[in-house]
Amino acid sequence: MRRRGDLRDVVVVGGGVVGAACALALSRLDLDVVLVEAAQPPAWSAERPDLRVYAFAPDNAALFDALGTWPPVRDARVQPYRRMQVWDAAGGDALVFDADALARCELGWIVEHALLADRLWTALQRSPVDLRCPARVESLAQDDAGVRLRLDEGSQVAARIAIAADGAASTLRTLAGIDAPVHDHGQKGVVAYVDCQYPHEATAWQRFLPTGPLALLPFADGRVSIVWTLPDDAAARVLALDGEAFSRELTAASGGRLGTLRVSSPRAAFPLRRQLSATQCAGRVLVIGDAAHVVHPLAGQGVNLGLRDVSALQAMVTAAHARRADWHAPTRLARWARTRRSENAVAAHAFDGINALFSNDAMPTTLLRGHLLGAANRLPMVTAALWRRAAGL
Repeated sequence: MRRRGDLRDVVVVGGGVVGAACALALSRLDLDVVLVEAAQPPAWSAERPDLRVYAFAPDNAALFDALGTWPPVRDARVQPYRRMQVWDAAGGDALVFDADALARCELGWIVEHALLADRLWTALQRSPVDLRCPARVESLAQDDAGVRLRLDEGSQVAARIAIAADGAASTLRTLAGIDAPVHDHGQKGVVAYVDCQYPHEATAWQRFLPTGPLALLPFADGRVSIVWTLPDDAAARVLALDGEAFSRELTAASGGRLGTLRVSSPRAAFPLRRQLSATQCAGRVLVIGDAAHVVHPLAGQGVNLGLRDVSALQAMVTAAHARRADWHAPTRLARWARTRRSENAVAAHAFDGINALFSNDAMPTTLLRGHLLGAANRLPMVTAALWRRAAGL
């Protein structure tokens, strides 16, 4: 372990996917890193697929590859998707992204949250990162030299910077005095695995309905993972249906694109909100991942945005090292925070705008939106630019 006296380089609070990746990435840059986490994630099980999945982007697969964690994830279970098709239930042409047209082997991968967390923690336990688990932050003090955290198990950590990666209800963000107002969409995302009559064709399907988008994400063994956005009352109603009735409604909502759908797992729902921290830096506390930004899942960008916070932080430290400069200088931290806050805010509001445009049955927008999708599809440069943005390339 790289110890440099009592003052550590970095303390990361939160060991989820983004926090664990951040601790590993900064440790690889020869920084002395402490990771504080309340509970180690449960072991991944191939027999019990995690309902929470991500559309993992190529730039973040490259980040994991550099950390040595992508091969064990890929070898366990990932589903590449080579096409994405988006269409509106009200009519009009579909918007299609195709790996061949974009000169890619795949557009991305569908990956379980539990698998990513499991492999990251396996890597952490073999790394120089100082793991404090189980432990929670109770207090924060900071000055120009660094931060001091008191943990509930009785220890203290002093570091040059602290990174809040402890989720939407972040304790460290609150202790740092950073506001993070919440906008509730009044919707829930209903998730489950389903068996489909027709092959999923390694395609991510998304149909816009007046109640919200329905995503059918290709999964291993021919299954499909669904994220069905519905108003709160409608989500409660479909969750209360028996399996047969739920499957019939889901098949109808999908427009029969994959034939008859049959639910094959437990179902769950999570509230959909937009939450943006007022800043991603307060003194020597940085905020990343869900602690900084929670966005609508329609574009599958939540964890991807969080991991891009990590990549940008990694790049900032690397650039400072190359110049033999102070990587934790306040001006450097503030510049990182401004850039990330701007990019994350643009993404969050863009997703909200798309959801608002398509999740209604008002006549003017109904007449417009199908044509917008079709127009974008007829402009290959626009389609390629949209995909590169989503892929982080």
